Amino acid sequence: MRAQFVLSEIGVGLRRNLTMTFAVVVSVALSLALFGGSLLMNDQVNTMKGYWYDKVNVSIFLCNKSDAESDPNCAKGAVTDDQKGQIKTDLEKMSVVDSVTYESQDEAYKHYKEQFGDSPLASSLTPDQMQESYRIKLKDPEKYQVIATAFDGRDGVQSVQDQKGILDNLFGLLEGMNIAALAMMALMLVVALMLIVNTVRVSAFSRRRETGIMRLVGASGFYIQTPFIMEAAVAGLIGGILACGFLVVGRYFIIDNGLALSEKLNLINFIGWDAVLTKLPLILATSLLMPALAAFFALRKYLKV
Repeated sequence: MRAQFVLSEIGVGLRRNLTMTFAVVVSVALSLALFGGSLLMNDQVNTMKGYWYDKVNVSIFLCNKSDAESDPNCAKGAVTDDQKGQIKTDLEKMSVVDSVTYESQDEAYKHYKEQFGDSPLASSLTPDQMQESYRIKLKDPEKYQVIATAFDGRDGVQSVQDQKGILDNLFGLLEGMNIAALAMMALMLVVALMLIVNTVRVSAFSRRRETGIMRLVGASGFYIQTPFIMEAAVAGLIGGILACGFLVVGRYFIIDNGLALSEKLNLINFIGWDAVLTKLPLILATSLLMPALAAFFALRKYLKV
């Protein structure tokens, strides 16, 4: 009988405050969708870091004849065979180096033509204008500075470049977007909590006579509060289910079909469905607990008979 009474009171409360309940559902759904999206964005950035940082190289570009005339770093002339041999020997002795690959001028010219063959500049370049280089794969990509300190400014070396720096700019942009999503989520969460508190307050006020009678006949405070708390929890759960739906549909539409980024950007290692599915229980639990706790603390102030 008690369970039936609580359920009937939940239905009555939701119907009486239908507009505010709808607002609670929408705000909870949007805030938790942003929360889940930010978690997935963080997973995506970490996945991309793990994938690309493992592939980045440090490049030591060697001076050629053209550099000797125009670049202050190559003022002593083009790199010699002895200098190239010494650079390779020193690289292979370093504990941070995993492998060393030499790229000749002809190979550099071939790779340039493959990547930028349509560029107007490509037709005017010749192999002797390209730079020889050593491509170094590090055991730890964070140790780039060790290579830069050892070889930057050495005779025959035009520059030392780290591909990780380019990726850091990209990941910085993605993390900035993630922070913006979290800020928007926090704002929506505050709005949702305010709506929950107002909904509970209106519901408690509209049923103040019934709750007064229940108090007079000896009903406990918890028994009186339960329908109000459950109303907020049910509205939150509906919002949480919608948020889960948004994430699932978003992952399917953006990565698998629709935009199909997994096919168009096959160089990016996108997160899988397991990353999405592991976030759904957290979102559902939050959608239940957050409104319930907000309603519980609101009732301590507004449900005094």
